[in-house]
Amino acid sequence: MDKEIQKNIIPHDAIINKNHRRKLNHHGSAVLWFTGLSGSGKSTIAHNLESALYEREVRTYVLDGDNVRTGLNKGLTFSPEDRKENIRRIGEVSKLFMDCGIFLLTAFISPYREDRQFVRSLVESGEFIEIYVKCPVEVCEKRDVKGLYKKARDGEIKNFTGISAPYEEPESAEILIDSDAMTLEKSVEVIIEYLEQNGYLEIKG
Repeated sequence: MDKEIQKNIIPHDAIINKNHRRKLNHHGSAVLWFTGLSGSGKSTIAHNLESALYEREVRTYVLDGDNVRTGLNKGLTFSPEDRKENIRRIGEVSKLFMDCGIFLLTAFISPYREDRQFVRSLVESGEFIEIYVKCPVEVCEKRDVKGLYKKARDGEIKNFTGISAPYEEPESAEILIDSDAMTLEKSVEVIIEYLEQNGYLEIKG
């Protein structure tokens, strides 16, 4: 941002903060960042997790890669530069949702470690939970629900992660979901257990 513009921007101090909202909701808040190849199951797991948390009266919202690219990030390509901007915008939005006192579930390939680390740096320790939905590219390609891998193989889609563009696996994700071996129900159970064991689902007061 231009320095002349920046010096005229003065953030307003809020009276009500995320801790007030967490107390009101009787649970914590965090960014649950699902990352993995296309077809690995990120969106499916995220939406089913949201349903399970809804049954517990836990406030959530899901941001999905394709959905966001029809609005907020409409017009961005899949070049490395635009992927970075895509994740930067999502990171800032994720921080706002988390500050609202809810669990924000994001389902994005987000192939670069640097970009995922940037989002982590936006929030406090413990507020970013990286969930690596691991699945061999061969399995993802067999699923190919959207037909994207075939288009990538045929050269119709450029910079396709896992085919013509790299995916950098998380080195220390909080949660690992092996979606090729785990059922959907087990995947959701593992994440809920993590949230329970780390005190995210109950705020006393």
